[in-house]
Amino acid sequence: MAMKTPIQTITNPHIPFVGTILGGLVPGEMIVIQGSVPADADRFQVDLTCGSSTKPRADVAFHFNPRFKKSCIVCNSLLRERWGREEILYQMPFKPGVPFEIIMLLQKDLYKVAVNGGHVLEYKHRVDLRKVDTINISGKVHIQTIGFIINSAPAQPVGIEKSLQVHGTLTHSGDLNLPFQATLEKGLAPGLTVVIKGQVNLYPDSFFVNLCVGGTKDIALHLNPRLKAGSFVRNSYLSGGWGEEETHLAAFPFKAGEYFEMIILCDAQEFKVAVNGVHQLCYRHRVKDLSRVTRLEIAGDIQLLHAQAR
Repeated sequence: MAMKTPIQTITNPHIPFVGTILGGLVPGEMIVIQGSVPADADRFQVDLTCGSSTKPRADVAFHFNPRFKKSCIVCNSLLRERWGREEILYQMPFKPGVPFEIIMLLQKDLYKVAVNGGHVLEYKHRVDLRKVDTINISGKVHIQTIGFIINSAPAQPVGIEKSLQVHGTLTHSGDLNLPFQATLEKGLAPGLTVVIKGQVNLYPDSFFVNLCVGGTKDIALHLNPRLKAGSFVRNSYLSGGWGEEETHLAAFPFKAGEYFEMIILCDAQEFKVAVNGVHQLCYRHRVKDLSRVTRLEIAGDIQLLHAQAR
Protein backbone atom coordinates (compact mmCIF):
# COMPACT_ATOMS: atom_id res chain seq x y z
CA MET A 1 0.00 0.00 0.00
CA ALA A 2 1.70 3.17 -1.17
CA MET A 3 -0.49 5.99 0.00
CA LYS A 4 -2.57 6.32 3.12
CA THR A 5 -5.26 8.75 4.19
CA PRO A 6 -3.75 12.06 5.34
CA ILE A 7 -2.73 11.51 8.93
CA GLN A 8 -3.46 15.15 9.70
CA THR A 9 -5.09 18.15 8.04
CA ILE A 10 -5.10 21.65 9.51
CA THR A 11 -7.28 24.36 7.98
CA ASN A 12 -7.11 28.14 8.35
CA PRO A 13 -4.62 28.25 11.25
CA HIS A 14 -3.99 31.54 13.02
CA ILE A 15 -0.49 32.84 12.31
CA PRO A 16 1.88 32.50 14.12
CA PHE A 17 1.01 28.82 14.28
CA VAL A 18 2.59 26.02 16.31
CA GLY A 19 1.21 22.52 15.88
CA THR A 20 2.12 18.97 16.84
CA ILE A 21 2.78 16.59 13.95
CA LEU A 22 0.82 13.46 14.84
CA GLY A 23 3.05 10.41 14.69
CA GLY A 24 6.14 12.44 13.78
CA LEU A 25 7.71 12.37 10.32
CA VAL A 26 8.92 9.46 8.19
CA PRO A 27 10.76 9.19 4.86
CA GLY A 28 8.31 9.32 1.97
CA GLU A 29 5.91 11.65 3.78
CA MET A 30 4.73 14.86 2.11
CA ILE A 31 3.80 18.11 3.80
CA VAL A 32 1.46 20.19 1.63
CA ILE A 33 0.98 23.85 2.62
CA GLN A 34 -1.46 26.08 0.75
CA GLY A 35 -1.82 29.77 1.31
CA SER A 36 -1.09 33.22 -0.03
CA VAL A 37 1.37 36.04 0.57
CA PRO A 38 0.01 39.47 1.54
CA ALA A 39 0.87 42.36 -0.75
CA ASP A 40 3.05 43.97 1.96
CA ALA A 41 4.92 40.82 2.94
CA ASP A 42 8.64 41.06 3.69
CA ARG A 43 9.22 37.46 4.85
CA PHE A 44 7.67 34.35 6.35
CA GLN A 45 9.02 31.04 7.58
CA VAL A 46 8.12 27.40 7.98
CA ASP A 47 10.07 25.58 10.69
CA LEU A 48 10.08 21.84 11.37
CA THR A 49 11.20 21.52 14.99
CA CYS A 50 11.95 19.04 17.75
CA GLY A 51 9.29 20.09 20.21
CA SER A 52 7.89 23.55 20.94
CA SER A 53 10.06 24.72 23.83
CA THR A 54 10.98 28.40 23.88
CA LYS A 55 13.36 28.39 26.88
CA PRO A 56 15.61 26.74 25.87
CA ARG A 57 14.56 27.06 22.25
CA ALA A 58 13.71 23.78 20.56
CA ASP A 59 16.04 22.54 17.83
CA VAL A 60 14.94 23.50 14.31
CA ALA A 61 15.56 20.66 11.88
CA PHE A 62 14.52 22.63 8.80
CA HIS A 63 14.10 26.40 8.59
CA PHE A 64 12.50 27.50 5.30
CA ASN A 65 12.48 31.29 5.08
CA PRO A 66 11.48 33.25 1.94
CA ARG A 67 12.70 36.85 2.16
CA PHE A 68 11.09 39.18 -0.35
CA LYS A 69 13.30 42.27 -0.01
CA LYS A 70 16.38 40.23 -0.94
CA SER A 71 14.43 37.94 -3.28
CA CYS A 72 15.86 34.78 -1.76
CA ILE A 73 15.01 31.73 0.33
CA VAL A 74 17.18 31.04 3.38
CA CYS A 75 17.39 27.51 4.78
CA ASN A 76 19.13 26.54 8.01
CA SER A 77 19.01 24.44 11.18
CA LEU A 78 19.13 25.51 14.82
CA LEU A 79 20.97 23.11 17.17
CA ARG A 80 21.37 23.78 20.88
CA GLU A 81 20.18 27.35 20.29
CA ARG A 82 22.81 28.08 17.65
CA TRP A 83 22.13 28.55 13.94
CA GLY A 84 24.26 26.62 11.50
CA ARG A 85 25.50 27.61 8.07
CA GLU A 86 22.84 29.26 5.92
CA GLU A 87 21.96 27.78 2.56
CA ILE A 88 20.59 30.56 0.34
CA LEU A 89 18.68 30.22 -2.90
CA TYR A 90 18.61 33.48 -4.85
CA GLN A 91 15.27 32.80 -6.50
CA MET A 92 11.77 33.81 -5.47
CA PRO A 93 8.90 31.51 -6.53
CA PHE A 94 6.44 33.38 -4.27
CA LYS A 95 4.65 36.57 -5.30
CA PRO A 96 2.92 38.98 -2.91
CA GLY A 97 -0.83 38.78 -3.26
CA VAL A 98 -0.73 35.46 -5.12
CA PRO A 99 -1.79 32.00 -3.80
CA PHE A 100 0.88 29.31 -3.46
CA GLU A 101 1.31 25.63 -2.71
CA ILE A 102 4.44 24.31 -1.01
CA ILE A 103 5.13 20.57 -1.13
CA MET A 104 7.88 19.27 1.12
CA LEU A 105 8.87 15.71 0.28
CA LEU A 106 10.73 14.04 3.12
CA GLN A 107 13.40 11.58 2.04
CA LYS A 108 15.86 9.50 4.02
CA ASP A 109 18.71 11.96 3.59
CA LEU A 110 17.10 15.27 2.60
CA TYR A 111 14.07 17.48 2.13
CA LYS A 112 12.86 18.26 -1.39
CA VAL A 113 10.74 21.38 -1.79
CA ALA A 114 8.47 22.34 -4.67
CA VAL A 115 6.43 25.53 -5.01
CA ASN A 116 3.42 25.68 -7.34
CA GLY A 117 4.42 22.42 -9.00
CA GLY A 118 8.04 23.39 -9.70
CA HIS A 119 11.08 21.96 -7.90
CA VAL A 120 12.82 24.70 -5.90
CA LEU A 121 15.48 23.28 -3.59
CA GLU A 122 16.90 20.38 -1.62
CA TYR A 123 18.18 20.50 1.96
CA LYS A 124 20.18 17.69 3.55
CA HIS A 125 19.18 16.57 7.03
CA ARG A 126 21.19 17.98 9.90
CA VAL A 127 18.77 16.56 12.49
CA ASP A 128 17.40 13.01 12.63
CA LEU A 129 13.96 13.10 11.00
CA ARG A 130 12.57 10.92 13.79
CA LYS A 131 13.10 13.77 16.26
CA VAL A 132 10.87 16.20 14.36
CA ASP A 133 7.38 16.46 15.86
CA THR A 134 6.28 20.10 15.51
CA ILE A 135 5.58 22.58 12.70
CA ASN A 136 5.85 26.34 13.18
CA ILE A 137 4.69 28.94 10.65
CA SER A 138 5.17 32.66 11.24
CA GLY A 139 5.64 35.93 9.43
CA LYS A 140 3.44 37.72 6.91
CA VAL A 141 1.55 34.85 5.32
CA HIS A 142 -2.00 33.52 5.14
CA ILE A 143 -2.37 29.73 5.39
CA GLN A 144 -5.43 27.86 4.21
CA THR A 145 -4.39 24.23 4.62
CA ILE A 146 -1.56 22.15 6.04
CA GLY A 147 -1.70 18.48 5.12
CA PHE A 148 0.53 15.57 6.13
CA ILE A 149 0.40 12.63 3.72
CA ILE A 150 2.26 9.36 4.13
CA ASN A 151 3.70 7.78 1.02
CA SER A 152 5.50 4.58 1.95
CA ALA A 153 6.66 3.84 -1.60
CA PRO A 154 10.19 4.90 -2.59
CA ALA A 155 10.05 8.48 -3.80
CA GLN A 156 10.92 9.13 -7.44
CA PRO A 157 12.83 12.27 -8.46
CA VAL A 158 9.85 13.75 -10.31
CA GLY A 159 7.31 12.60 -7.75
CA ILE A 160 7.30 15.79 -5.79
CA GLU A 161 5.25 17.60 -8.42
CA LYS A 162 2.97 14.79 -9.63
CA SER A 163 2.91 11.11 -8.73
CA LEU A 164 0.98 8.18 -10.09
CA GLN A 165 1.20 5.29 -7.65
CA VAL A 166 0.62 2.07 -9.57
CA HIS A 167 -0.38 -0.55 -7.06
CA GLY A 168 -2.96 -3.27 -6.70
CA THR A 169 -5.29 -3.11 -9.66
CA LEU A 170 -4.69 0.32 -11.16
CA THR A 171 -2.60 0.61 -14.32
CA HIS A 172 -2.01 3.67 -16.43
CA SER A 173 0.10 4.28 -19.50
CA GLY A 174 0.80 8.01 -19.36
CA ASP A 175 1.04 11.04 -17.11
CA LEU A 176 -1.56 12.75 -14.96
CA ASN A 177 -2.74 15.27 -17.53
CA LEU A 178 -6.49 15.59 -17.91
CA PRO A 179 -8.62 14.00 -19.18
CA PHE A 180 -7.19 11.04 -17.28
CA GLN A 181 -8.01 7.36 -17.77
CA ALA A 182 -6.71 4.28 -15.98
CA THR A 183 -7.64 0.61 -15.98
CA LEU A 184 -8.74 -1.30 -12.91
CA GLU A 185 -7.35 -4.63 -14.06
CA LYS A 186 -9.55 -6.88 -11.92
CA GLY A 187 -12.47 -4.50 -11.62
CA LEU A 188 -14.00 -3.34 -8.37
CA ALA A 189 -14.54 -5.54 -5.35
CA PRO A 190 -15.69 -4.96 -1.76
CA GLY A 191 -12.84 -3.48 0.22
CA LEU A 192 -11.10 -1.82 -2.74
CA THR A 193 -10.29 1.85 -2.29
CA VAL A 194 -9.64 4.49 -4.97
CA VAL A 195 -7.57 7.47 -3.80
CA ILE A 196 -7.46 10.70 -5.81
CA LYS A 197 -5.41 13.73 -4.84
CA GLY A 198 -5.49 17.05 -6.64
CA GLN A 199 -5.76 20.79 -6.50
CA VAL A 200 -8.83 22.69 -7.61
CA ASN A 201 -8.15 25.41 -10.19
CA LEU A 202 -8.40 29.03 -9.09
CA TYR A 203 -11.49 29.71 -11.24
CA PRO A 204 -13.27 26.35 -11.41
CA ASP A 205 -16.63 25.37 -12.78
CA SER A 206 -16.67 21.64 -12.05
CA PHE A 207 -14.80 18.36 -12.33
CA PHE A 208 -15.82 14.71 -12.33
CA VAL A 209 -14.63 11.26 -11.34
CA ASN A 210 -16.20 8.30 -13.13
CA LEU A 211 -15.99 4.59 -12.40
CA CYS A 212 -17.06 2.98 -15.67
CA VAL A 213 -18.15 -0.43 -16.96
CA GLY A 214 -15.45 -1.72 -19.30
CA GLY A 215 -16.30 -1.99 -22.98
CA THR A 216 -19.45 0.14 -22.64
CA LYS A 217 -20.51 3.75 -22.08
CA ASP A 218 -22.09 2.84 -18.74
CA ILE A 219 -20.92 4.73 -15.64
CA ALA A 220 -21.42 2.92 -12.34
CA LEU A 221 -20.48 5.97 -10.27
CA HIS A 222 -20.36 9.58 -11.47
CA LEU A 223 -19.03 12.04 -8.88
CA ASN A 224 -19.41 15.62 -10.07
CA PRO A 225 -18.49 18.49 -7.71
CA ARG A 226 -19.90 21.70 -9.20
CA LEU A 227 -18.05 24.53 -7.55
CA LYS A 228 -20.01 27.45 -8.99
CA ALA A 229 -23.23 25.91 -7.72
CA GLY A 230 -21.73 24.45 -4.53
CA SER A 231 -23.31 21.10 -5.39
CA PHE A 232 -21.83 17.59 -5.29
CA VAL A 233 -23.82 15.54 -7.82
CA ARG A 234 -23.81 11.72 -7.80
CA ASN A 235 -25.40 9.59 -10.50
CA SER A 236 -25.06 6.60 -12.84
CA TYR A 237 -25.31 6.43 -16.63
CA LEU A 238 -26.81 3.07 -17.61
CA SER A 239 -28.36 1.72 -20.81
CA GLY A 240 -28.08 5.06 -22.59
CA GLY A 241 -29.53 7.33 -19.91
CA TRP A 242 -28.81 9.06 -16.62
CA GLY A 243 -30.55 7.90 -13.47
CA GLU A 244 -31.82 9.94 -10.55
CA GLU A 245 -29.32 12.48 -9.23
CA GLU A 246 -28.31 12.50 -5.59
CA THR A 247 -27.17 15.88 -4.31
CA HIS A 248 -27.83 16.09 -0.55
CA LEU A 249 -24.71 16.94 1.44
CA ALA A 250 -24.20 18.57 4.83
CA ALA A 251 -21.42 20.86 3.56
CA PHE A 252 -19.60 21.29 0.25
CA PRO A 253 -15.98 20.13 0.78
CA PHE A 254 -14.14 21.68 -2.19
CA LYS A 255 -12.76 25.21 -2.59
CA ALA A 256 -11.14 27.05 -5.48
CA GLY A 257 -7.36 26.84 -5.40
CA GLU A 258 -7.21 24.30 -2.59
CA TYR A 259 -5.67 20.85 -2.31
CA PHE A 260 -7.97 17.87 -1.73
CA GLU A 261 -7.88 14.14 -1.24
CA MET A 262 -10.92 12.07 -2.22
CA ILE A 263 -11.21 8.47 -1.06
CA ILE A 264 -13.82 6.18 -2.63
CA LEU A 265 -14.36 2.96 -0.66
CA CYS A 266 -16.24 0.18 -2.42
CA ASP A 267 -18.38 -1.83 0.01
CA ALA A 268 -20.61 -4.77 -0.82
CA GLN A 269 -23.75 -2.62 -1.04
CA GLU A 270 -22.51 0.92 -1.64
CA PHE A 271 -19.71 3.37 -2.27
CA LYS A 272 -18.51 5.47 0.64
CA VAL A 273 -16.81 8.77 -0.20
CA ALA A 274 -14.58 10.87 2.04
CA VAL A 275 -12.89 14.19 1.24
CA ASN A 276 -9.90 15.44 3.25
CA GLY A 277 -10.42 12.71 5.83
CA VAL A 278 -14.10 13.54 6.45
CA HIS A 279 -16.89 11.15 5.40
CA GLN A 280 -19.21 12.88 2.94
CA LEU A 281 -21.70 10.43 1.45
CA CYS A 282 -22.82 6.91 0.62
CA TYR A 283 -24.07 5.84 -2.82
CA ARG A 284 -25.88 2.52 -3.31
CA HIS A 285 -24.58 0.35 -6.13
CA ARG A 286 -26.63 0.55 -9.33
CA VAL A 287 -24.27 -1.85 -11.11
CA LYS A 288 -24.40 -5.11 -9.17
CA ASP A 289 -21.53 -6.94 -10.89
CA LEU A 290 -18.66 -4.86 -9.54
CA SER A 291 -16.03 -6.85 -11.46
CA ARG A 292 -17.32 -5.22 -14.67
CA VAL A 293 -16.31 -1.76 -13.40
CA THR A 294 -12.80 -1.58 -14.85
CA ARG A 295 -12.14 2.04 -15.87
CA LEU A 296 -11.40 5.22 -13.95
CA GLU A 297 -11.93 8.59 -15.64
CA ILE A 298 -11.09 12.04 -14.25
CA ALA A 299 -11.54 15.40 -15.96
CA GLY A 300 -12.45 19.00 -15.28
CA ASP A 301 -11.09 22.04 -13.49
CA ILE A 302 -8.42 20.47 -11.31
CA GLN A 303 -4.74 19.60 -11.38
CA LEU A 304 -4.44 15.85 -10.76
CA LEU A 305 -1.55 14.98 -8.44
CA HIS A 306 -2.10 11.32 -7.59
CA ALA A 307 -4.37 8.39 -8.46
CA GLN A 308 -4.31 4.94 -6.93
CA ALA A 309 -6.45 1.88 -6.34
CA ARG A 310 -5.58 -0.49 -3.55
